[in-house]
Amino acid sequence: MDSPRFNPYVVLIIGVFFVSTSAIFVKLSTADAGVIAFYRLLFTVLLMLPLFLVKYVGELKEISKKDWFFSFIAGVFLAFHFILWFESLNYTSVASSTVLVTLQPLFAFVGTYFIFKERFTLGALIGGGVAIAGSFIIGWGDLRVSGQALYGDVLALIACALITGYLLFGQIIRKRMSLITYTFIVYFNCTIVLFFYVLFKQEAFYPYPAKEWLYFFLLAVLSNLLGHTLFNWAIKYISTSAVSMAILLEPIGASILAWWLLREKLMTAQIVGGAIVLAGLLLFVADPKKIKNIIHRRNREINE
Repeated sequence: MDSPRFNPYVVLIIGVFFVSTSAIFVKLSTADAGVIAFYRLLFTVLLMLPLFLVKYVGELKEISKKDWFFSFIAGVFLAFHFILWFESLNYTSVASSTVLVTLQPLFAFVGTYFIFKERFTLGALIGGGVAIAGSFIIGWGDLRVSGQALYGDVLALIACALITGYLLFGQIIRKRMSLITYTFIVYFNCTIVLFFYVLFKQEAFYPYPAKEWLYFFLLAVLSNLLGHTLFNWAIKYISTSAVSMAILLEPIGASILAWWLLREKLMTAQIVGGAIVLAGLLLFVADPKKIKNIIHRRNREINE
């Protein structure tokens, strides 16, 4: 495996910025959660299709049955992540939902330990704990003790577990598959799953006003192509846990955008919590030796 042309952690930060717009567009839309997710993925696949057909379609014949299966499972996980997370935004605030849905380290630490036998330094563990604590502080002032809010929080937490599963499968597949091919296949599988979900739920595919189609399109371009696709690139070089830690920045960006565009209040607890998240994230990724060891281990696994 070649060395990254760009710093994977810089790419992660750029991806987090664009992913932070996702909750805003979902909150602005009046369509059902399954419909929003379906068109988000459909437009993404259509935008990627020309590039895939021109340069990457030949890679399909080289994909093993195991990787086809893992790609399908990753697509299923991603589809239901979107469904549950978008639905959670109908019951709780942007800040609360994004805090809970970006707590992947709670699951990723366990997953990478058992699947990839990764070990973490004491500093990394402390950094992870600090960042997670900061995420809870961000949402503390906004979490409401009510039936609806609790339901939304549970949906967001399940969505968090699903996106972690999606990233773990991606970490396995991306060792043997190019970024565009992997992303296209997973997004295509996700789109098919969402199509049948919308049919099953009897949600309306149309008609929608022009602004709704704009939200669907922007979700595809900004949140997917300039967000999740960058995560898929970075996960070839760094671990799922590192990606999950970076995604903890999403509540900060989403909360600021919600304050600016949706007039949701940005509380002192969220500002303080955001600073703590940043401190924990920096502590987690600041060890250059750990980063080099991760990349070296990926290279050795490919060569073997």
